[in-house]
Amino acid sequence: PVRAVAHILVDHRRSKMTHPEKSDSLDAVDTFYKQAYDMVSSKASQEAFDLNKEDAKVRDAYGRNQAGARMLLSRRLVEAGARFVTMTYGGWDMHDRIQTGIDRNLPSFDQAFSTLISDLSDRGLLKSTLVCVCSEFGRTPKINATAGRDHWPKVFSVVMAGGGVKGGHIYGSSDAIASEPEDNPLSVMDWATTIYHCLGIVSDKELMAPGDRPIEIVNGGKVIKDLLA
Repeated sequence: PVRAVAHILVDHRRSKMTHPEKSDSLDAVDTFYKQAYDMVSSKASQEAFDLNKEDAKVRDAYGRNQAGARMLLSRRLVEAGARFVTMTYGGWDMHDRIQTGIDRNLPSFDQAFSTLISDLSDRGLLKSTLVCVCSEFGRTPKINATAGRDHWPKVFSVVMAGGGVKGGHIYGSSDAIASEPEDNPLSVMDWATTIYHCLGIVSDKELMAPGDRPIEIVNGGKVIKDLLA
């Protein structure tokens, strides 16, 4: 990752020579990349990325696999002061043999995620850390001809924990076969706006895009107060 960031920095600096009128924008981009470089190269980050420094019992609790390692690393980065952590795990685009895919991915995820929430809570970090699990969209209500499920944007679920949201709370519902929203459908815009609210960010703030085009961070969302603690 460090080499990749350094390479991008060099490319941007070279481009300023041929496009001096864009130097202010490029300086801003360079600042962001420098911050990213400083973060991954700092002593605190290096310590956080070394999972061997973690107690063996904790590693076992998360699971010694991809899901366990990535969620444990996420907790260590939060503990080290990272303000925003994104992780991915598994392949969930299961057009074929969905049961095989679920059996392969879900047990490890379930173990690691439940341990992450408990671990954050035990360390006093959950109240100040918003944890979200989401995907692009849902899957078709019916199994297809290859024992899989295809793309279905109408209904899918997300999980939120800590960071100002209610615990043990279910918001919204679908019909009996998860084909259509039924009660309290939550739009992507409302979900994003609620997350920004928890982070203390004004979601309808306008950012200036190239060409002096003001663009809102979220277009049209509202805070769903029933989700908040």
